[in-house]
Amino acid sequence: MSAKRIFIKGNEAIAHGALDAGCRCYFGYPITPQNDIPEMLSSAMPAAGGEFVQAESEVASANMLLGAAACGVRAMTTSSSPGVSLMQEAISYMAGSDLPGVVVNMNRGGPGLGDIGPSQGDYFQSVKGGGHGDYRTLVLAPGSCQECYDLTFEAFELAFKYRNPVLILGDAIVGQMKEPVARREALPIDSAEGADWKLTGRGQRAPRILKSLFLEDGALAGQNIRLRDKYAAMTAEVRYEAFETADAELVVVAYGSIGRIVKSTVRALRAEGLKVGLLRPITLFPFPEAALRDLAGQGKRFLTIEHNLGQMVDDVRLAVRGLADSEFFGFLPGNMPTPEDFDAPVRAAVKGA
Repeated sequence: MSAKRIFIKGNEAIAHGALDAGCRCYFGYPITPQNDIPEMLSSAMPAAGGEFVQAESEVASANMLLGAAACGVRAMTTSSSPGVSLMQEAISYMAGSDLPGVVVNMNRGGPGLGDIGPSQGDYFQSVKGGGHGDYRTLVLAPGSCQECYDLTFEAFELAFKYRNPVLILGDAIVGQMKEPVARREALPIDSAEGADWKLTGRGQRAPRILKSLFLEDGALAGQNIRLRDKYAAMTAEVRYEAFETADAELVVVAYGSIGRIVKSTVRALRAEGLKVGLLRPITLFPFPEAALRDLAGQGKRFLTIEHNLGQMVDDVRLAVRGLADSEFFGFLPGNMPTPEDFDAPVRAAVKGA
């Protein structure tokens, strides 16, 4: 880790992380609350020798990402909720074609156009595929500006490791707040050197075909089996933060900016002697099922807190099924939460049977 620290927004940290990870193509279309990313990259990307394109739409941005990925270029697109909805067809095509790329969603309130404030209403869309067909994106959920930088940096490595889209799911809180961020040494521009799959112009070599269309008998079944095995292998990338869970009677499960706010609530209640802990998933897919099941096997109870009407709670309940259940508290999008907002529901859950 470099000793240099800069004071920047989470959105700007994502832009820096992409540049330092060797990203040299960016395609995007403006939408609040992620506009700091394309604004910064509009000058920083060309200065780094890369290409910045403000596309005519989110649909165009995602398909440009697909094209760059097919050529082995480290490329990224960013948007927010309804914009990411428009990208889903191209993301499904990328997954079906085994193409690496990074997509950032700074989640805003919905459904529909909603508002420009924070929300976690895109969890289902993010971790269940989002578009058509049986596919998954590896999903990273930062809870700080430093994690915005680090997880973006690492997203490119993961995308090329698995030849699969990686989604970074933030929100208006983590995207707009400012904190000190330590940058890493920039990676050399790779562009998948030596990869036997990228499209570079045939020349004298054998032809290469990247496709998501499989019409021969049994071909699509074989493709889906191979993809299934790849998604199963992604469990090696599971990440989470466990805070004060060792002796906790109640474990609160929350991710992203809400997980960070809940951590302050847990600290305050711990100071009063209440045995509360926090498990904050950092990878939403793959989900930290084993960690939750281990805690359930120890007899702990669970409360899931989200900035929505209840989405991740389904995965928490699946993880602990047969051993425990999880209560749920949803803080409604359209409002900005504080640690005090979570005090009462956590206290009530501590006292529950």
